[in-house]
Amino acid sequence: SLVWLTLPRPGTLAAAPPLNCRATPCRAMDPCADFAKMASFWDIPGMKPGVVTGEVAWNLLKFAKAKGFAIPAFNCVTSSSCNSVLEAAAKLGMPAYIQFSEGGSAFFCGKGLANDKKQASVLGACAGAHYVRNVAPAYGIPVLVHSDHCAKKLLPWFDGMLEADAEHFKLYGEPLFSSHMLDLSEEPHDENVGICANYLKKMAPLNLILEMEIGITGGVEDG
Repeated sequence: SLVWLTLPRPGTLAAAPPLNCRATPCRAMDPCADFAKMASFWDIPGMKPGVVTGEVAWNLLKFAKAKGFAIPAFNCVTSSSCNSVLEAAAKLGMPAYIQFSEGGSAFFCGKGLANDKKQASVLGACAGAHYVRNVAPAYGIPVLVHSDHCAKKLLPWFDGMLEADAEHFKLYGEPLFSSHMLDLSEEPHDENVGICANYLKKMAPLNLILEMEIGITGGVEDG
């Protein structure tokens, strides 16, 4: 099972870097140590241009942590904004995240569609993920497709994306998205962790990465 935590950091609004929740401070048990010896992320087994998922995506995060750099994530609301991220990443020769918020997902497929049950947000996020899957290989860099902050009231959106992941997994052996984020930090801690744990059990067989937010980092989130 793959999960990272977004933790509040005193005195700043920045989120903590991805962490393996099973990791310890001991260097001998550092899950990222082997990646520090790699010259390039292209040396990661299974790495390819286009959308990466599962262990390949997780190992890319561990490589970034070992090398001390962040993989930037950009919320996209149109195919043009996706293209801009891909073009910039290609010019830098570096991987990037393309992510979709609930509101941005609805915009992606058109604000004229009904969204009372988050159906437009599901459609837009999945359309965006399919678009990136089709276009990203041409840019020659690895990309992670992610869904951004999902509060408790937005769980129908999350559920719809997981259904799409499951269908994609049946056809191609990997999920549609690389990862998803649950942001239940407004809820009591035990409820937050409990709901996230239940979703992680559903996501693990699909080789999906789950980001969960613990505590309040500040700022204003979509939705």
